[in-house]
Amino acid sequence: MTTATQSLLDTAKNPFALSHLDVLEAEAVHIFREVAGEFERPVILFSGGKDSIVMLHLALKAFAPAPIPFALLHVDTGHNFPEVIAYRDRVVAEHGLRLHVASVQEFIDDGRLRERPDGTRNPLQTVPLLDAIEGNKFDAVFGGGRRDEEKARAKERVFSLRDEFGAWDPRRQRPELWSLYNGRHAVGEHVRVFPLSNWTELDVWQYIERESIDLPQIYYAHEREVFARDGMWLTAGDWGGPKEGETVQKRLVRYRTVGDMSCTGAVDSDAATIEQVIAEIAASRLTERGATRADDKLSEAAMEDRKREGYF
Repeated sequence: MTTATQSLLDTAKNPFALSHLDVLEAEAVHIFREVAGEFERPVILFSGGKDSIVMLHLALKAFAPAPIPFALLHVDTGHNFPEVIAYRDRVVAEHGLRLHVASVQEFIDDGRLRERPDGTRNPLQTVPLLDAIEGNKFDAVFGGGRRDEEKARAKERVFSLRDEFGAWDPRRQRPELWSLYNGRHAVGEHVRVFPLSNWTELDVWQYIERESIDLPQIYYAHEREVFARDGMWLTAGDWGGPKEGETVQKRLVRYRTVGDMSCTGAVDSDAATIEQVIAEIAASRLTERGATRADDKLSEAAMEDRKREGYF
């Protein structure tokens, strides 16, 4: 059953009832407007991935017909999928948005960061991100994290207070009863804001279907040259793959989540349309990060550690 069909059935039962997607949308729009009223220099983290694309769509809706009063910030690892970077630049130009890019490569070139032996740069994003937040004096940073993705995100607040070092302290997080959000912070501190906290991966895809949101084609089944490593299909690239003994082969795959090429795996799939993707996700018992993100498997508390350091 499609989202549109379900909405029609819901309306037939009660013409005044909101569908679950309407409720989620209304909550996210409220959060965007709340931040606009409470903070001076908010920014939206935008990678060109599906969650940040939906988040931008919601922001555009929240302030239409006016332009969104926020800039975008992308922490560029230098190992991004070309399709996603092309999409990012096209969307920025189409909507006349301001884009700040924090480059991991620049930090490596000037010695502030060093390459990891495994070639992955996802864990290196923390320093450029915090530098961009401090340098631009951003006091609220929108992220696309959802509580269903993994356990460190499951216990996160919608408004997540970060100290002057960007770190998360569980003892300083505020209750959010009746959707009342407390954005108070001291000089040097900032707040991470997660409008999609209560969404699931399936909700995101159903909303994409309902709103006819364009995505990079990497999210749909396509033939791609990949190689196997640690139980995942990775795309070959300058980041260090494949190694000796790792054979490149052409397979029909798609990506459930998009990040650094060195740690984001594809899944075997023939889901070439949004209806097929939704059916595939509905039958899955693994979250997209659990199935395809190697950086989350570095340790049992990998994401928790990155949150305390100031990245997520």
